[in-house]
Amino acid sequence: MYETAGALGKGERIFITAKLPDYIKVGKDDLIEKYLFLTTSHDGYGSITAAFTPIRVVCANTLSIALKDCSNMIKIRHTQSAQDRLKEAHKVMGISNRLSNQLEDIFNQWVKVNITDAEVKKLIQLALVPNKEVLKNVVEGNEDELSSCFINICNNAYEYGLSSPTQQTDTTRGTLFGAYNAITGYFQNVRNYKDDEAKFKSIMYGTGLIRTQSAFNLCTDFAKHGGPTLN
Repeated sequence: MYETAGALGKGERIFITAKLPDYIKVGKDDLIEKYLFLTTSHDGYGSITAAFTPIRVVCANTLSIALKDCSNMIKIRHTQSAQDRLKEAHKVMGISNRLSNQLEDIFNQWVKVNITDAEVKKLIQLALVPNKEVLKNVVEGNEDELSSCFINICNNAYEYGLSSPTQQTDTTRGTLFGAYNAITGYFQNVRNYKDDEAKFKSIMYGTGLIRTQSAFNLCTDFAKHGGPTLN
């Protein structure tokens, strides 16, 4: 079911979102809607990008990620062949089905993993580091060397992670799934953007998406090793 469509910049890129049937279910009633996000250049020369984009219903929180063994997007060539288009469509749906099944398993595992407030704060810092120098200071615990801007960003994400009503559910309170949502929720619901287009770009294929992927990788390692790691 097509839900939204629009243009970016002065119309050089256009996009459309389509809602897929069914949900990813975390716990008893924490539902994540499944979307396809498609974008292409308006001149028709660039390829179409199709991405699987899950969104947590309770807070409209975008959870776009790529698994280590499965990308969440593909590039579709502009072609006149109906057979080629069908093949690409099958690829898109195959990615969506595989990712949704795997994500449901992963998120439900994370719900069972407890995490302390101190560990949440460290995970947020590691996910939001902008460069290697800041990463080094975070790892070594050199708090005095961190900029006030970075500290404020981390504190805002941390506060959201602990105080937002959507973080007080059975699936998020004190859980690894909640820690992941603290970071994705910061970019979706807390961070200030110049305008809606800047927010859209950040979350769909900019800084927000990069930091979300970093958070997902860190949470994956946490579930395996019992603490934030750099693997």
